[in-house]
Amino acid sequence: MLYDAYEMQRSMLAGASALANFGAGLLNNPANPFAYFGGGPILASALEVFAHAAAPRGKPEFGLESTVIDGKPVAVHEEIVLRKPFGQLKRFVREGIEGGPKLLIVAPMSGHYATLLRGTVERMLPTADVYITDWRDARQVPLSDGRFDLDDYVDYVIEFLEAIGAEGDQRPHVLAVCQPSVPVYAAVALMNADKHPNRPRTLTLMGGPIDTREAPTAVNTLATERPHAWFAQNVIATVPATYPGAGRRVYPGFLQLAGFMTMNLGNHMISHWEMFKHLVKGDDESAESTMRFYDEYRAVCDMTAEFYLQTIDVVFQAHALPKGEMMHRGRRVDPAAVTDTALLAIEGERDDISGLGQTKAALTIATALPAKMKKYHMAPAVGHYGIFNGSKWRTKIAPVLEEWIAKHA
Repeated sequence: MLYDAYEMQRSMLAGASALANFGAGLLNNPANPFAYFGGGPILASALEVFAHAAAPRGKPEFGLESTVIDGKPVAVHEEIVLRKPFGQLKRFVREGIEGGPKLLIVAPMSGHYATLLRGTVERMLPTADVYITDWRDARQVPLSDGRFDLDDYVDYVIEFLEAIGAEGDQRPHVLAVCQPSVPVYAAVALMNADKHPNRPRTLTLMGGPIDTREAPTAVNTLATERPHAWFAQNVIATVPATYPGAGRRVYPGFLQLAGFMTMNLGNHMISHWEMFKHLVKGDDESAESTMRFYDEYRAVCDMTAEFYLQTIDVVFQAHALPKGEMMHRGRRVDPAAVTDTALLAIEGERDDISGLGQTKAALTIATALPAKMKKYHMAPAVGHYGIFNGSKWRTKIAPVLEEWIAKHA
């Protein structure tokens, strides 16, 4: 019933958004005298903010058509390397450019699409052959395609690395952003233990919950203060009949979004108030910047119930990986098995999702890895989102990653 109620509300808001957008356009029409005096501009701005906030959103596009290499523009196009039921491996092909380190960016499966990392991909294109995990919205996956849990996530990462391949001694590099830090570390540990030919040369973890016992945040507290059964009973819903995945049990993206919005409700309200003021003043450029952010932030997708619940159990409640107790299809994941994949842990000083020390723990549990193959970087005055997007990512953090890859290439 929860999902059905949400769909009804979404449909109503979509209609209201369309009407508000029409009203704003009417009031902003140069032929309308109310566009120049009285409360016309203010009402138009208010309607525009409401229309944007209430509009339904689908999967965004990456829209990366070019990059600049050695001062010259280079065309870029997307290529699907491997398709799987719950995600695909996407490559950003730089036309006419051969070679360069192969970098797999593992996007979080946490309610947002991989396009949330558009800025991450864009920044790395000049120096790397970039691939990304493009996860699929679980409500779009028919029940006939089976289930997807944390074990499957680990398998997908290994299969994607196999698809990317290694050329001689040039093994691929991996960047895991936030949520995938644990399953990617597990995949790398298993590949190291097996001396897999496609095991990564380097693994960079950014703002990930390797050990959530370190500096717990509100997200960690929420996951530990309630029993596992509470999550199964209260936040899992059934996909309605209107979607291909009808009948699938999921953790809906709209619940994840509601949680994130509530955590920083004051900041989001201020952002919309500022957007309203920009529109009143005619500062469309500043208003559009805020709109672009929320277009991406509000575009959410569902996770399978089994993946979500297993993540709550293994990562946040049992702390299985740092304890050396994580299992993958009956096999223990040994953190110390990482012996020749160089590790870089990056954290943001103001990260309110993964607290300081949670990602750095990856260096501690890799007990058999030489010190020269470990590196820690703490980005001052940077929050969770700023680790992988924005000016500080582009100018301060990305160069650290590029230097680490070059050192171990």
